Amino acid sequence: MLLRLKRFWPLSTMLVFPVLGMLYAMFNQPLETVYSLESGFDRAIPYIKYFSVPYSIWIFYIYVCLIYFFIKDPKFYYRSLLTYTLCALICYAIYSVFQTTVARPVLTGDDVFTAVTRFIYNRDQPFNCFPSIHCFSSYMVMKALFTSGFRNKWNQILIYGMSSLIIVSTLFVKQHVIIDVLGGILIVEIVYRGIVYAERTFFNPSALSKKNPVSKNADA
Repeated sequence: MLLRLKRFWPLSTMLVFPVLGMLYAMFNQPLETVYSLESGFDRAIPYIKYFSVPYSIWIFYIYVCLIYFFIKDPKFYYRSLLTYTLCALICYAIYSVFQTTVARPVLTGDDVFTAVTRFIYNRDQPFNCFPSIHCFSSYMVMKALFTSGFRNKWNQILIYGMSSLIIVSTLFVKQHVIIDVLGGILIVEIVYRGIVYAERTFFNPSALSKKNPVSKNADA
């Protein structure tokens, strides 16, 4: 029992999420100037209340993916968690100097989907939009799976499908615009590639051996 608990102890590093959540709340407010990045394309996208469901379960989905990565290959768990943390901090830095907002529709009705959307709106102020945290994190788990050695038909269908659904949900529930989505994807591409490069450069045993050649007689 203790050995089993010890095996999963590294998952305690996910406690970084509440810390990041508190930081998010600090920046989720208007600055002196608030910008709108809405385009004609965004205005043409309708509000569809049913997408409030995938949008609202986003963070639980990310938790499940991280735990799954840890079970399959801890390296991808750590890489993904570090990617999430760095991307979130970059987003916060952007929010602190370039705050954007998205116009929300007036909600009518008392059905469950409208109620979920209303809960989303009440819980999250209409700021901290560019880049989208929902989008970068959903794309991040897609990226991690794609670069892993344990991807297969079924986990690709599930993760690619659910991540894509969450990403488009940010547009249909009017929490983000298309440039927010693209910004989130771009940040992941930069950060994830940087982490992989650092792993190969500084933590790859073969690379280290090339930098620090050992004499054949060193152990003689």
